[in-house]
Amino acid sequence: METRGPDWWPDAVSFLQQDELLKNAVEKYGTYSISSRDNLFQTLIKSIVGQQISVAAADSIWKRLSEHIGEMTPENVLLRTQETIATCGVTRPKASYIYGLAEQASHLIEQPYDHMSDEEIKKHLISFRGIGPWTAEMMLMFHFLRQDVFSIGDIGLVRAVEKLVPEVSSKEEILAISERWKPYRTAASWYLWRTIDPEPVEY
Repeated sequence: METRGPDWWPDAVSFLQQDELLKNAVEKYGTYSISSRDNLFQTLIKSIVGQQISVAAADSIWKRLSEHIGEMTPENVLLRTQETIATCGVTRPKASYIYGLAEQASHLIEQPYDHMSDEEIKKHLISFRGIGPWTAEMMLMFHFLRQDVFSIGDIGLVRAVEKLVPEVSSKEEILAISERWKPYRTAASWYLWRTIDPEPVEY
């Protein structure tokens, strides 16, 4: 499946190259950008699979789930059952969330997203079972390519900032530090993740 990157990325890279905390990461990892597959349903299911487990475990489960379902569409999910989805390695609650999103796919997908603010999109997404603030923020980044998203609920971002600024002692302080990367906190997050794991994050 083809992907697309954000048109604001070159400006974000130029901006972060001037930042004392992140300029080394930008130099090390280059200008390769975050990307969207333009498939909200698939990206959401992949993010649910990845909730609270390692990247390696999520990749393994996603591979089995994709083999079981085929193309990740609501129609194909509904041809299976929650029980068979769970046999792919996802927990029973996650299987329930995946099935529920397939049942409500039209309400999920058919929204005027291009005309909605980040907060409006986030509020809509978290109205569905299985989608919390972290998952909604990953969608803002990896599907909608919104440029100024920082997810304080992401443990990787927290660890990355702690690594760069060892004296931080609270999430409030980390959020305050993230202000320096506005209006390109999505790109800052991308590079912060790379300081923890060089493999690019994808959904």
